[in-house]
Amino acid sequence: MANRRCLQTLTRHLSYLLSPNPSLCSLNSISPQTLTPALLNSINTLTSSPKCPQSSTKVSSFHRHFSSNGPSNSDEEEEDESEDETDYDDDDDDDVEGLESNSEPGREYTPEEKEHEAAEIGYKVIGPLQKSDRVFKPYEPVYAVIQIGSHQFKVSNGDSIFVEKLKFCEVNDKLILNKVLLLGSKTQTIIGRPILPDAAVHAVVEEHALDAKVLIFKKKRRKNYRRTRGHRQELTKLRITDIQGVEKPEVAPILKTEKKDAKKVAVAA
Repeated sequence: MANRRCLQTLTRHLSYLLSPNPSLCSLNSISPQTLTPALLNSINTLTSSPKCPQSSTKVSSFHRHFSSNGPSNSDEEEEDESEDETDYDDDDDDDVEGLESNSEPGREYTPEEKEHEAAEIGYKVIGPLQKSDRVFKPYEPVYAVIQIGSHQFKVSNGDSIFVEKLKFCEVNDKLILNKVLLLGSKTQTIIGRPILPDAAVHAVVEEHALDAKVLIFKKKRRKNYRRTRGHRQELTKLRITDIQGVEKPEVAPILKTEKKDAKKVAVAA
């Protein structure tokens, strides 16, 4: 035990003297004059003695690290500050990014690929709406449940719905929504398993718009971490024009003569 303690004290003083840090030169615990040949021989004998076999590793591996000499985190701090400065995006930037995010400018789709992707979502583009087309009809007591993408809607003739932006279609394009899950009227109800193959819902694209902005705020306490992001979902507004595949009850027209006759009878009485 005495040899081990002596070796620890000697290695501690030697580490101070042999340290490359200039700030340690002021530590004058042992002067270089005290390192005599006899002292060095005693150190060698202690390190080679069998009583302390791990002493050689202690001499070579004993180093002191100070906090001032550790690796600097200036780069990481600068990155955090730069991220904090560019956290929040303006409304105009979000609008432009939102309109361009869903399109791939570098890729060109063939007509077959466009038709296949549109069919997977649940619609088919017929063509642009012409001035001679009379697609808008009066209300009919018929409803349908359709699926567009991963959302389902209950629609009737003349309704307008907002769906996620549909690719490969422009404003005033006529669409056929093929994924019809259910049809209903006053006389019958048809349920698909899961889709009705003979049913179809016709619609017209009215506009492409952006939904209201949603703010996403993230924070980690005691980490100087705050992130604010804005998101505006791209939407497409559809107007339902016709529902096919179910019997439509005839709407009896209101006869004006009956009302007039009733008024005359009331006056005569």
